[in-house]
Amino acid sequence: MFIENGFLPQNKFWKYIVGSLLIILASTIGQIPLLIAVTLKSFSSGKPYPTTDSELMSFLPSNMTLFLILLSFVFAFGAIILVVRYFHKQSFLSVTTTRKRVDWGRIFFSFSVWTVFTVGSTLLMYYSSPEDYVYNFKPVPFLILAVIAILMIPIQTSTEEYVFRGYLMQGFALLAKNRWFPLVMTSVIFGGMHVFNPEVSKMGYIILIYYIGTGFFLGIITLMDEGMELALGFHAANNLVGALLITSDWTAFQTNSIFKDNSTPSVGFEILTPVLIVFPVLLFIFSKKYHWSDWREKLTGNITITKPIQNTESNE
Repeated sequence: MFIENGFLPQNKFWKYIVGSLLIILASTIGQIPLLIAVTLKSFSSGKPYPTTDSELMSFLPSNMTLFLILLSFVFAFGAIILVVRYFHKQSFLSVTTTRKRVDWGRIFFSFSVWTVFTVGSTLLMYYSSPEDYVYNFKPVPFLILAVIAILMIPIQTSTEEYVFRGYLMQGFALLAKNRWFPLVMTSVIFGGMHVFNPEVSKMGYIILIYYIGTGFFLGIITLMDEGMELALGFHAANNLVGALLITSDWTAFQTNSIFKDNSTPSVGFEILTPVLIVFPVLLFIFSKKYHWSDWREKLTGNITITKPIQNTESNE
C-alpha cells in the first residue's frame, strides 16, 4: 500500500525531520532572487522597502512577482527529489503511487473535473453579481501570465503534494504505525501553512477551515486511491485555473487574470460549501470511477509490517 512505501530498512523518522529542513532550506535559497529584485527596485526607485505581504505583491510587476515567488518551489522540488533518492535511498515513484508507473489518466481526470467546476462556478458568480467583478483581460500581460503559470504552477502544486501527501504522509506513518495520524497531521499542517496568506488577514482564521478541509480531502483521496495522482491533478487545476481566471487585491496570487474580484471579502457559506458539499461529491465521483472500498481500514487502520518492504528504486 502507498503509505507503507516508506517502511524501508534504512528509513527512520528522524530522517524525515532532517529531510524537511533540507527542503525548507532549498525553498529559502529559492527566495533570494525575489529579495534581490525587490531590493534593486527599492534602491532605483527610492521607494521604501515593502514590509507587508500586500506591499510586496504590488511592488514589482505582477507577472515578475509571480515568477519569482514560484521560483522558490522549483528549488524545493529539486530538493525533494534529492532527499528522497539519496538521503532516504527510496525511489521517487514510491512517494508518488503504488502503481508500476504514474497514472497520468488519473491526473488529467481529476484536473478536468475541478477545472470544469472552477470555470462553471466562477462564471455563475460573475453573471449573478456582475457588479462585484471587472473584466480584466489584457492580451499581452495575460499571455505572459499563461506561460509562467502553465510552466511553473504545476511545479508549485506538485511540490506541496509531494511534501504533504507523499513525503510527510509516509514519514508520519512510519512514526505512528497507523493511517489516521498521518492523515490528520498532514492536513492540519497543510492548512496551518496557509495562515500567512493575505486571505487570512482579510477574512479571519475561520478560513483555515477551508484550508484544513482541503488538506483532509487531498489526504483522503491519496489514501483511498493508493497514490497521489488525483491529488496532483486537483491541486494543479485549483491553482492554475484560479490564477488565470480571477484575481483580487487580497489573495495570495495577484495576476493579470481574465477577471478581477472587487467585492469586499466576507466569511459565509461559501467557505463551508466546498468542505461540506463539493468535496464529498468529488469523493463520491472518484470512489465510483475507481471502485474504492474498505474506507475505514484505509483511512484509520493500523499498519502491521512483519517484513521490511524492499527498496523499489528499480521501478522508477
